[in-house]
Amino acid sequence: MMHTVAAIQMISSPSVEDNLATARRLVAQAAAGGAQLVVLPEYWAIMGKQETDKLAHAEQPGSGPIQDGMAQMARQHGIWLIGGTLPLISGAEGKVLNTTLVYDPQGESAGRYDKIHLFGFKRGTESYNESRTIVPGAQVRTIEMPFGRVGLSICYDLRFPELYRAMGDCALIVVPAAFTHTTGSAHWEVLLRARAIENQCYVLASAQGGLHPNGRRTWGHSMLIDPWGEVQAVLPEGEGVVSGEIDLAFLAGVRESLPALAHRTM
Repeated sequence: MMHTVAAIQMISSPSVEDNLATARRLVAQAAAGGAQLVVLPEYWAIMGKQETDKLAHAEQPGSGPIQDGMAQMARQHGIWLIGGTLPLISGAEGKVLNTTLVYDPQGESAGRYDKIHLFGFKRGTESYNESRTIVPGAQVRTIEMPFGRVGLSICYDLRFPELYRAMGDCALIVVPAAFTHTTGSAHWEVLLRARAIENQCYVLASAQGGLHPNGRRTWGHSMLIDPWGEVQAVLPEGEGVVSGEIDLAFLAGVRESLPALAHRTM
């Protein structure tokens, strides 16, 4: 059985209103193309000029313009929407949670994952430290969808294969991300393909992809990868939609011909 899925690629700005408008347009495009599941990128709602800008837009779980916008998109198009990430109030002063929220085709909340691994990188003048403004999550999360279990992860999580093993048997893993151009050009595709190959499942990665108003440059290359590790669709840079099919018969065939998951000993 085939199921159409799509990843949205954006170049988010400091304006939540502008980013919401872009997301609505691209999600509508994905839904018009037949997507039953759509994934937004990390930080889609706000990519501030300063790391601290997102604090002013942090929402309480269950209410706020970002959450209302996602629920409306899912309901309007009758799709499952995995909402990239948004800042949620954490209770820690000066810090938020970087959270993925899932909405069902009725626009109801269907799942949540708080990013566990916080990105840190420094080389020359390029420096990032998410722990300055983000509280890490602590729980592995999956969501049951009509075509099987979907594993939720975010960006830097991609470097920690033990997280994906802890998800169990998934048909699909999603990776909303904002990989930097530096690290993305070196590691993005090889890590995504590795996660697909070792877990013998589809991987759908929704990325930020371009030069942002804050000067940050993200790698893009949103893509869908099949359980054999082949890239089925990719968008190198710029705003747009990447879509493809989840073929459960193909997934089962890969696992039958190469039963690596059954051969695990630890």
